[in-house]
This record gives sequence, C-alpha cells and structure tokens, in this order.
Amino acid sequence: MSEEILINVTPPETRVAVIENGVLQELIIERTLQRGLVGNIYKGEVCRVLPGMQAAFVDIGLPRAAFLHLSDFNAKELEKRGSAQIEHYLYDKQNIIVQVTKDPLGNKGARLTTEISIPSRFQVYMPYTDTCGVSQRIEDDSERARLKACISAFQQRHNCGGFIARTASECVSEEELFADMDFLLKLWKAILEKIEAAPAKTLIHQDLPLSERTLRDFYNEGIERVRVDSRETYLRLIEFANKFIPKIVPIIEHYSGEQPVFDIYNVEDEIKRALDRKVKLKSGGYLVFDQTEAMTTVDVNTGGYIGGRNLEETIFKTNLEASQTIARQLKLRNLGGIIIIDFIDMQSDEHKKQVLQALERHLEKDHAKTKITEVSVLGLVEMTRKRTRESLEHILCETCSTCNGRGVLKTPESVCLEIFREIIREVRQYNVQELLVLASNSVVEMLLDEEADMLSELETFLNVQIKFRAEAEYNQEQYDVVLL
Repeated sequence: MSEEILINVTPPETRVAVIENGVLQELIIERTLQRGLVGNIYKGEVCRVLPGMQAAFVDIGLPRAAFLHLSDFNAKELEKRGSAQIEHYLYDKQNIIVQVTKDPLGNKGARLTTEISIPSRFQVYMPYTDTCGVSQRIEDDSERARLKACISAFQQRHNCGGFIARTASECVSEEELFADMDFLLKLWKAILEKIEAAPAKTLIHQDLPLSERTLRDFYNEGIERVRVDSRETYLRLIEFANKFIPKIVPIIEHYSGEQPVFDIYNVEDEIKRALDRKVKLKSGGYLVFDQTEAMTTVDVNTGGYIGGRNLEETIFKTNLEASQTIARQLKLRNLGGIIIIDFIDMQSDEHKKQVLQALERHLEKDHAKTKITEVSVLGLVEMTRKRTRESLEHILCETCSTCNGRGVLKTPESVCLEIFREIIREVRQYNVQELLVLASNSVVEMLLDEEADMLSELETFLNVQIKFRAEAEYNQEQYDVVLL
C-alpha cells in the first residue's frame, strides 16, 4: 500500500490530504483566523459553577466560555480530595490551568480538561499523573513490555509525571525515547514558568501548526512522500524534521509544478463529492448521508446493482462495499458523535457478522476513536466516532439562507394557497379595495396561470382587485401582501 501526504498552503488556510493508493482518505483544513484549539493550554478563570451538572464554565479568553465537567478533572486531584461535588474543587473567579480537548462546535464552547497532556513524536507527557502506558495499536507483548520498562526507568530517574508511548515509538531505540521524554520535560518546565507570570484568560501553550502536526501525528513507515507547495513551509518542515524525525527528511519534497498539488489526485473533485448527500458505490448502489444536530445517519441502497445469483448475495455484496466506503467517508467528512448506519436488511447472521467485521477492519486506521455495536433488532448499526473538530461540511459550508437548513422548500402551489389565506385575512381586517402581492417569479407565474381561475373567484368573492409583481430577490417561500 502506497501512502502520500499533500500539503497545500495559502495565507488564509493550510490543507492536508492523506492519499492511499491514489485515493483521498482524509482531509484536514486549518484556517489562519479559525485555527483549531485542541491541545492548547490556558490559564482560565472560573465564571460559573453548576453543581446540578457537576460542571463549570471557564473563561479562557474566547468569545464563548468553555465547559469543564468533573469527569475531566485530574484523576490524582479527585482521588486526593475524595469528593464527587464540583463545588468542592472550584469557585467563581478562581484561576485554573486547563487544556482544550474539543474545539467549539456550533453554538457550544470548547471542552476542557485539567488532565494536561503534551504530545511529542514518540510520547505523550502527562505531568499530573504517574501513568506508564503504551498505545493499544502496539500489539506485540514483548515490545509493549520494553516500552513500559523504558518509561518506568526514566520516571524513576527524573521523578516526573506519566508517559504514554505513542504508536510511532514501536521499535524506536531507548536512546531516542529518552531524548524525546527529556524534551517533553524541558517543554513542561517552560510552560510552568509561563503559568507563574501570566494573568488569567491567557493562552499559555499552543500546539504546533497543522503542517508540523501532520509530520508528528501522521507519519508512519508506509508514507512514501510528503509534498508541500509552499517554499517557506517546506523549509520549516525540513527544520522540524531534522530536529525531531531525521529519517523523514529525504521524503519531504517542495512541489513547484504548474498543476496545483491537489490536482495530482483530483482532491478538489473529491472534496466536492464529500459535500454531497449521495455517494455512489462502484457496484451501482449508493449511500445517503444526513448530518443533523443530534446524529449522522447513513442509508445504504442497492440502487442499480442487480448482480449476484440471488437477492441475499446482492445485498451482502452491496453492504460489504458500503462498509469500506462508509469508513472512508467518515474520515473524509470528519463526522463524529452518534452515527446510525442503515445497512440493507440481511437474513443471514453470518452475513451480518462479516459486514460488521469488514466495517471494524476498515475503521482500524482511523485516527479518531470509534465504537461499534451489533446489528440491532431494527437492522441498524449504531456507532460513535470521537469528535474533536468541526466536520468538513461545517468548515466549508453555511446554513442555506433560503431554507434555513431544512433542506426543502415549500412548493409554489403551497405558497399560492398561503397567499390566498393572507389576502382573505387582510381584506377582512382592513376592508381594502386593492392589494399588491410581491412574490418570487415562480409563484407569480403559477398565480397568473394554473391558479388563475381560483384567483378570479377570490377577487369576486372579496370584491377586491389584486395586482402582482415578481421580485427577483425573493426566494420561493417569500412574499408580501401590500395594501394599496
């Protein structure tokens, strides 16, 4: 399997595309004025304690107060005080050191924790714990034991906090691991010095820009090339790689071709398709994605696929193909929270099991944590995917000003009938002789054509003259009845 990372940089935004076998698998967008906050450390000020919710709102200097729940408190602090009441830990105007775990989403503020963690290439340092952990993605027992022994030895030598070995630490030499942990200790010391001097509502530490984070978090042995189309960013990445990941330097390239870097693998077209509700499958079936405030639903349909020896086999093959596409689309669209998948109904328990296994297998490489349930009695698969930033749709799109996010409009016929009711209401209330109706072109055309007979009857019944004027700026649902 060949993997490549494309980095497109312009002054307003940085975009990263992860390509697998020539196909876009993941897209991350960071806009300069809307840079993600996850990983940032703040010196906040408690602005409101909510005992009934066991939570508090904390002002960290953002437009909306951030949210801190008791369950996100430092475990040592909870154990030390032994209380399950938020008011025993926080009070109004109290200064508190917090870290952002989720960006503000919609009308919700950022989510916070007091369990500070600082990532590097190989480790995550947790200064307020004594953790000695290893990434679950490292499955070899002997390697897990080696990494734990390495961390434990470093902790005893430096009398410091906890570490978690990241996936990238697998088979890395002890010398490199010690150097990485030593760097994290020095960084934490510098952060502590800033905390002492900083006033409340201040950013203390900011995570790396997207381009550097990409090298830190996404690099693995399978990556063949990292292409970046900005000379300045390229030089910065080379400097970063020389310092932290020397072996990656040879595969970082400055792309200077005339064709935009994202056009190499038709990334722009893939982005457009990722904003559509409907996703076509190669077999002829299709998926429908609907993103709402509460959850995302995915509906699987056979569409034009009629292959297979029988219906059950056709359904099974469509569901198998859908499981791969769904896993890719979830990453590409960055959909999180509760996700309900309505696979086509299968009669065979073995087929259900295989489809679930296929979905789990395709989600294994997802950087976001996922959890999948069994097929429910209604034939639905419920799953969750950790959400830490806005979805692709929320980043690139806004709510439609015409339908206000409903996704549908009233038909011209429905609007015509509404206008008739409004005319009756106005005439009876004001006893007028003449009215002017302002509406969209499609509605006016229907009133003067298909609804002309009903309009004539209405004028006779009310003894009123009705005039019409089409307004180009009006949407299909918009109209005004003006008294003359």
